[in-house]
Amino acid sequence: MSYHGFSLPRMVRVRQKIHAPKIDDYISVLREELDRAGLREKIKPGDKIAIAVGSRGIAHIAEIVATVVEEVKRAGGEPFIVPAMGSHGGGTPEGQIAVLRSLGITPESVGAQIRASMEVEEIGRLNNGAPVFVDKIAMSSDGIILINRVKPHTDFKGRIESGLMKMMVIGLGKQKGAEVIHRYQLEGYHKLIPEAARLIMSRAPIILGIAIVENARHEIAALRALRPEEIEEEEAKLLELAKELMARIPFKEIDVLIVDEMGKNISGTGMDTNVIGRFWASPDEYEPQTPRIKRIVVLDLTEES
Repeated sequence: MSYHGFSLPRMVRVRQKIHAPKIDDYISVLREELDRAGLREKIKPGDKIAIAVGSRGIAHIAEIVATVVEEVKRAGGEPFIVPAMGSHGGGTPEGQIAVLRSLGITPESVGAQIRASMEVEEIGRLNNGAPVFVDKIAMSSDGIILINRVKPHTDFKGRIESGLMKMMVIGLGKQKGAEVIHRYQLEGYHKLIPEAARLIMSRAPIILGIAIVENARHEIAALRALRPEEIEEEEAKLLELAKELMARIPFKEIDVLIVDEMGKNISGTGMDTNVIGRFWASPDEYEPQTPRIKRIVVLDLTEES
């Protein structure tokens, strides 16, 4: 086979079958989990409850947030939304509200006001002296509920990667908190984030975390409501599940990988480095050996990018 003078090997189209278990009635599961985790026992009538929401397009995120708002109200609390997305949205309150709006999260759609600010409060320091910051509005609340997806991170590997603990540290840390953690990245995010998250859980009014795992088709595969004392251990287990469900290229070596489109709404790095096998790792972090791809061709950017 040849093309414009180039000799090409014989090719055939194949379709990959992906194991993708999903939860159909995820709202019922969410309500059951909130009940199991004791949401109503954690909220007193009139409590101001901050619901932390990030910038990622998680499956059914607006519906999940609206359900949490509803359950907080049933428990007698007064919920509001705080953006927990570090410096995303241009590092401004207006920009972060716009990011939430792009995800379908507005006061009208979820039934709670959005209180956005870039002001933070220092709540302590790590062993290396790095300050840890938390959103000032969230810190002034009677309780914080985190909602985030648990998944493999594209820049570092560890027992804890993307999820509730990272949201506490970088998401609720706003631009200032994100800058501090990134400044110390050579020490390893896989060490800094758990240490900082433990400090936050000991000093901030975290009452629950809603952890979501998606399958390779962007559908909800698992959903847990976790008490603070459960978060670290259970998030590590959910990360292992997320890794099992992650789509993979079924070849060890590839001459040319053609990608239809890349974008920030797909992955923080545009293309998921866990799939294409390319990311920077600190000396004591695991670096993937496969797939080994000689050339990557990207045909387009997503409309969002």
